[in-house]
Amino acid sequence: MSRNKLLSVKKRLIKAGRRTRRAPIWAVVKTRGRVRDSMKRRRWYRSKLKP
Repeated sequence: MSRNKLLSVKKRLIKAGRRTRRAPIWAVVKTRGRVRDSMKRRRWYRSKLKP
């Protein structure tokens, strides 16, 4: 990806970065560790964002 990005692309990347955080601790504790990742978790090498 180029160094100079459009503002719309930056916003999309920031939003996606926020979404890929892990599940909250209270959810892990409540489910006794069955839920560890959030549903919207994404890895950069597995799935790409839409342009």
